[in-house]
Amino acid sequence: MASLKYWLWLTTRRGLGAPGVLRVLDCFVTPERAFYAGPEDYALLEGLDGEALESLRDKDTGQADRILADCDSQGLRLLTLQDADYPERLRQIPAPPPVLYIRGRLPAFDEEAAVGVVGTRRPTAYGEQMAGRLGFELARGGALVVSGIARGLDTAALKGALKGGGTVVSVLGGGTDVYYPKENRWLYEDVAAAGALVSEHPPGTENRAAHFPVRNRIISGLCLGVAAVECGLHSGTMRTMEWVWEQDRDAFAVPGPVGAPMSEGPNRLIQQGAKLITCGEDILTEYRGRYPLRLPDPGPPEGEAGGPRPEPAAGPAPRPAPPPEREVVPLARQKERFTDDELAVLTALGEGRRSADELTELTGIPIRRVTTALTMLQVRSAVAEEPGRRFSALLRLEAGR
Repeated sequence: MASLKYWLWLTTRRGLGAPGVLRVLDCFVTPERAFYAGPEDYALLEGLDGEALESLRDKDTGQADRILADCDSQGLRLLTLQDADYPERLRQIPAPPPVLYIRGRLPAFDEEAAVGVVGTRRPTAYGEQMAGRLGFELARGGALVVSGIARGLDTAALKGALKGGGTVVSVLGGGTDVYYPKENRWLYEDVAAAGALVSEHPPGTENRAAHFPVRNRIISGLCLGVAAVECGLHSGTMRTMEWVWEQDRDAFAVPGPVGAPMSEGPNRLIQQGAKLITCGEDILTEYRGRYPLRLPDPGPPEGEAGGPRPEPAAGPAPRPAPPPEREVVPLARQKERFTDDELAVLTALGEGRRSADELTELTGIPIRRVTTALTMLQVRSAVAEEPGRRFSALLRLEAGR
């Protein structure tokens, strides 16, 4: 904990940013040594302006102590550049973030087939459909989906990946506790439950326009490749793809109609060498050889393994089967399959459809735990989300005697 205090002191110095922090570490090796250095030692640093040098002379650790307390109260994990489990893939980019604030469970990125899906905040219906489809198919195929969490295509990709039952990571332009946009509050909760929210900014940091271009280097840095769905020629998405080229990552793009404003960016990327994709499998096939355990081969399409598909038998069409009875989970197995929170949510759902707020009121469980339970129940196909952010149970619990 003591060493973390010095990391937070260093990374909150004015005028440094990630490049300046790295210059200080190159000279002093650890933040603690930089903290105890004197003005004559700072004179050895090159490339820092007067504001940065003056800030290094300020030895007040009050801000660092407040950040540590906030992280503790919010259950955030701090990961520094010198920690062994810092993603090596990210460590190798120019100016990697010295400290990551993590809410949720950060996957072992160096073992994952991580793919970014990015695009405009103002998509067409086609773009929204494609982003959701890519997210779903990548997650269902075993990839880890990474995005921002802005409205538009970030949201569509993340929702698709969550429906696909995969692990997701969102890289933020502000603190993990600052919802932006505010209507994505529930998505923040779902992502934290199924993966992680990641930021290089401490709790309470507002999302500022200047943060996002810098944030985008982390999205590409964590991934093997990034797919652009829809965007203009001069956009944050295109800046992200510049990071992709600079970091030697793979570039993918979804083609669109010639002349359509939101397809100008992806079409240009394809001209520049990005792989044209129309589905998640177009990306998965690039990495299946490197990650065979993460990305299992789906096998030949239905009907191909045994030759031509058989002709349907003559005669009247069969009657549709009645809907299956909902599974009843025996009382003796309920504790094995579900946590206490999940059981409480399933009981409160009963035969009806309820919102997360209603479930919070009925169960008395805090909203964050309710949303976590709902996400995990959806992954296990025990709960379905319906229009209007309402939920229904797909199974029944045997009542106690």
